[in-house]
This record gives sequence, structure tokens and C-alpha cells, in this order.
Amino acid sequence: MTTLQQLNNFELDKVHRKINEEYNKFKAMGIQFNMARGKPAPEQLALAEQLLNLPGSGNYMASDGADCRNYGGERGLPEARELMSALVGAPPENTLVEGNSSLALMHDYLVFSLLRGNSDSLLPWSQEEKIRFLCPVPGYDYHFNMTEEYGIEMCPVSLDADGPDMDQVEELVAEDSSIKGMWCVPKYSNPTGTIYSDSVIKRLASMTTAAPDFRLFWDNAYAVHHLTEKRITIANILDACESAGHPNRALVFASTSKVTFPGGGIAAFASSTDNLQWFLEKIGKRSIVPDRINQLRHMALLPDEQALHALMDAHRQIIDPKFEAVHAAFDRWLTDPTVANWTRPKGGYFISLHTPKGCARRAVELAEKAGVTMTPAGAAFPYGNDPEDSHLRIAPTFLSMEEIEQAAEGIALSIRLAVSEKARTKNNLCYPITTPE
Repeated sequence: MTTLQQLNNFELDKVHRKINEEYNKFKAMGIQFNMARGKPAPEQLALAEQLLNLPGSGNYMASDGADCRNYGGERGLPEARELMSALVGAPPENTLVEGNSSLALMHDYLVFSLLRGNSDSLLPWSQEEKIRFLCPVPGYDYHFNMTEEYGIEMCPVSLDADGPDMDQVEELVAEDSSIKGMWCVPKYSNPTGTIYSDSVIKRLASMTTAAPDFRLFWDNAYAVHHLTEKRITIANILDACESAGHPNRALVFASTSKVTFPGGGIAAFASSTDNLQWFLEKIGKRSIVPDRINQLRHMALLPDEQALHALMDAHRQIIDPKFEAVHAAFDRWLTDPTVANWTRPKGGYFISLHTPKGCARRAVELAEKAGVTMTPAGAAFPYGNDPEDSHLRIAPTFLSMEEIEQAAEGIALSIRLAVSEKARTKNNLCYPITTPE
């Protein structure tokens, strides 16, 4: 197949005009689709609609006989901790169920560490000369936004097909005591769909760190969000850290935000006994009791792990065809490997796509003009700065099947036009692209 980089100027100009014509035809359709965030579709929200009527009048007693209308139960309902322990990979006694947002729990742990230091700190982090976090890239923009908000310096590390580049990670944490943490989305990473290998997890658990209070912020956001019938499992980070002699290293977070209702779900935190006790002491200053009524309604909908898997199977049946529709459109419109490469994730909410250098921002601009709003280029990098200007995050879940087919075509045409514009100006910028599988 002849690629753009192999065309002479005359041929390239001819191809560019054809691509521009196709793009303008699409633009003339006047569509308006928003794919900026990975949101559940209305059909997915309907799967949990029973929650609006639960737990029901008179149903306010927990399994241990506690009256959930009153104060008490700082760790959350025993039955809720039992359920969420499956998502965080910890025994219920080391699992806290609190609030509706795992991101809020991460925020609390981060801010408490800045103000007071964690259980292994010599000083509050805010009193250190400098604080740094490792950030596998491409990564989750809300992690990076939170870190930036509190003046923590972000240090990008490469995210490979099996997890972060561990040679790079191990070298950095061993020599720099200002590195206090690392963001991790270990299964179906946002946005690449990367699954951390057992080897990577073992190395993260056992590596030598210059900072004694170093923490892994382990965001299990997509632990049960499979896109295939196979429920992929990964090594347990808490067990690995315990075995390596670093029991306090891992902080595991999860929620039901994309299982039931965003903002109306339940969230969990799990770690060592020392970390859990430290965290309970801190959150006890801001809240006396969690929302156990919301936990009760979730337990009525999801009484056990089997019910959770059944619900997630229903989610998969709704969103997997949308991912396939995007792949089909890209396979049709982006046949030139020098124009785009993208991931085919086995779970999660996103497709990660790479263009040649210097084309991603222009592609997003063209897609916006054609009626498809995308996540800003660079959002998956610290400070919103993708040094290659080559990464795009595709979020297929929210739109209907008809809409996602049209939107994927519009994105593909925008990418082709951005790349042909670049190639037309300076042909040698169209390089082959490599991305993690």
C-alpha cells in the first residue's frame, strides 16, 4: 500500500484535495456530538434505575442490626465492604466504604498527606522542599489536574503495553526522595486500556524508594469493566507489597460510578491496617458517618459479586458494539498506518489513538468544526502538554450506535485532513507510528 509519506508533491496534493472534499461533505451534515468525556449512555443508566426506589420505606437496617438512619458505622456497612472488597482486592476488614467518589478519596489522602504527612512521613509533605509524582502517560487527566492543583511536580514516565516502563520508574524512585507517589490505573488504563503484567506489579511492590513514605495511588476504576466475555484478572498489589516488605505502599481505590450512577454510587478505599487507621482518623475530622442509606440501596441492587458481574455483563452488551463500530470506521477510513494507529482495548471506556507528530491538536480542531467535540489533545499528559502533539482519546460509550458510527467517521476524516495538511507543507513529518497493543 502506498502511504502519504511515499507520495510526490503532485500526488499528495491530489490526495489532499480528495480528503478535503470528503471532510467538507461530512461537515455539511451539521451534526453535533459530544465525545469529550467517558460517560455512560442513557441505556446503561437505566440498568440501575431501581436504585431510585430503593431501599424502600422501612428498609433501614444493616446486616449487623445497625439502624442506618442514625450515626455509626464509620467504615461502612459490613455487606457493602464485603462487596467492594472484590473490586479493591482486600479483605473486608481492610476495606473502607465511604462517599460516592473514589477520586474524592484520593483527593483526601493526598491533601491529608500534604497537611499532616502519612503514617511513614517524617514531615508533612507541604513542608518538604519539593514533592513529585510519577505519572504514566498517556494517563487520566483528573489525576494530573489534582496533582497540579496542589503544586506537586509531575514527572511523566512511559506507559508500555504491560504497564509503566519499570526501568525508568525504578531508577527515578531509587535516587529521588522528593518522589512521594505514583498514579496507577492498573487494569484497562485510562485511556490506553493497558493491563499491568504480574511482573510489573511485582516490581512496583518490591522496588527500592528513596522516600520512606512513597505511595502507589492504585485507581481500580475499571476493575469490572470488561469488553470481552473474559474477566481478566491481575496480580494483587496489596498482597505483592506485603510480601515485598512494603505493606503500606499501596492505596487502592474503586467506586461504582460507572456501574450504577455517577455521583450517586459508592466508593471504597483499601490498604494496610496502619494506613486504614491513619485515614480513618483523618476523615473522622470532616465527616462523622458515611451515607449508609445509599449503601443499603446499592446492596439491594447488588447483594453479591454474582449480581455485580451480571450487571456488568449488561453494560458490556451495550458498549462493546460501540467500540467495534469505532474500530470498523477507523479500519475503513484510516487504512494508512502512517496516518493513525489505535488501541483495541479489552476493557475500560476509551480508545487511545496516535497520529504523526504535530497533528493531534489540528485533528481535534477539525473535528470540532465538523460537529464532533473530543477530549482536548494533550489532556492525557501532565499540564495538558503532549510533547509530540500526537495523542487522541476516543470515548465511544455515550452516543447511540448510529451517532457513534457517524462520529467515528468524522474523527477519522479530521485526522486524515490534519495529517495531509501537515504532509503537504512538509512531507517528511509523516512518520510511521507505534503505540502499545
